[in-house]
Amino acid sequence: MSETYEHVQVRRHDRVAEIVLDRPKAHNALSTAMAREIAAVAAAVAADREFRAVVLSSSAERAFCVGADLKERNSYSDDDLRRQRPVFRAVFGGILDLPVPAIAAVHGFALGGGLELALSCDLIVADETAVLGLPEVTVGVIPGGGGTQLLARRVGYSRAADLIFTGRRVDVAEAARLGLVDRQVPAGSATAVALELAAAIAANSPVGVRNAKRALRLGTDGSLAAGLEIEDAAWRATAFSGDRREGVAAFNDKRTPDWPGE
Repeated sequence: MSETYEHVQVRRHDRVAEIVLDRPKAHNALSTAMAREIAAVAAAVAADREFRAVVLSSSAERAFCVGADLKERNSYSDDDLRRQRPVFRAVFGGILDLPVPAIAAVHGFALGGGLELALSCDLIVADETAVLGLPEVTVGVIPGGGGTQLLARRVGYSRAADLIFTGRRVDVAEAARLGLVDRQVPAGSATAVALELAAAIAANSPVGVRNAKRALRLGTDGSLAAGLEIEDAAWRATAFSGDRREGVAAFNDKRTPDWPGE
């Protein structure tokens, strides 16, 4: 990836892509321009078969992302807001649809669209400074980046309803109790821990991990019977791959697998 962006950085850590939200003076508030850049970066990362995991992090000192740029929206007409809508849907969809596991490394404020970016990832690592919430109803809108759906799938309907209807913020300890974050880590260590986790994932069969993610994503919203059929298709796509043959051979040879990634 040779493109340069104004509000996003992309860092390569061997097989792991780190997408860095980089609008620190605005605490990574999502402007239309920034949203377009994140969507473009997500598409480029998704198309690069060398990447086996993604970390979404922040360069801002006090925030992961504070959500939509309300200063920008303050001058918007209804037509402006309608034109922005597909741009915002593309940014959240771009993270959600990454074919490899994505991990959000959260510190400071993750509010509104910022929390929705984290929810669009598969795992959330948050440090002790994290403050999370979906305060959209306090400014006259609702979560529109997947928040009503992704939060309920993570923590259950009633817990999601509590957070969304009140718009209240929670610290990392409560977020961990609710199941909103997956790993609670010391202050300042979220990105390092997320990168370590991503590296551990990237060491595994890329075919297996991609198909496992696909089965998880597609299978958990329907019936158990339908989910088991999705799992069976994913198993077949993995079991007859070069990765399966290499994995079994490496186990028997007592060596580290050299995954073909077919």
